[in-house]
Amino acid sequence: MSDTNHHNLFELRGISKSFGRQQVLRGIDLEIPRGKTTVVIGASGCGKSVLLKHLIVLLRPDHGNIFFDGERIDNLRENRLIDVRRRVGYLFQAGALFDSQTVAQNIAFSLIEHTQYTPEEINQLVRDKLELVGMAGFEQRLPSELSGGQQRRVALARAIALSPEVILYDEPTTGLDPIRADIINELIIKLQRGRLITSVVVTHDMNSAYKIGDRIIMLHNGEIIADGDPEAIQQSEHPDVRRFIRGESRREDH
Repeated sequence: MSDTNHHNLFELRGISKSFGRQQVLRGIDLEIPRGKTTVVIGASGCGKSVLLKHLIVLLRPDHGNIFFDGERIDNLRENRLIDVRRRVGYLFQAGALFDSQTVAQNIAFSLIEHTQYTPEEINQLVRDKLELVGMAGFEQRLPSELSGGQQRRVALARAIALSPEVILYDEPTTGLDPIRADIINELIIKLQRGRLITSVVVTHDMNSAYKIGDRIIMLHNGEIIADGDPEAIQQSEHPDVRRFIRGESRREDH
């Protein structure tokens, strides 16, 4: 047994990552507690999505260690990581549904791949997940027949198909109008509270961050420059945090 704290589902220790000469993460230390929603904010290109991908070792760190549920995972081979990833739902940026498959086939995909359920059981689970995200009756539609907000909800149903303990959301409200974005926010809250799912949400939508976050961390130049509840972030005196949450540009941004 390792010396990690079981209150935390993920622990990152000293995570650094570079692509070529560009250092994207610089010695990140981060603990993600169970059953809470941790929101990661920051400007485009600051490493938010890169950080998210490290949590399930879609990217491996150049330096540092990653722990999931007390076990170190950054050094595991791909076949050992399958068991970890089955416990994690991932909502990719813009949903990333399979265009040629119906809504039901999209959601059934991981159930067929990873479980021994019968076709009847899979159909029932697909219906249950669609109902959960307010998309009952859309089983036979193709993604192209859905609005952006509906596609995002179907992608969320797919992310929760295996009843994960944790869901990683990459910009879940980007490109949606405020009303549809709020539907997604409400779903994130519903899943976290109703099913005690641990959520990690990458966003630059501050309305969303304040509404859903138990805790907000801000990345800037590959480092965490703020970490606190929504109120603490709103009251932060840090100039980069204040600028970001108010949407103010600097001279060097022009």
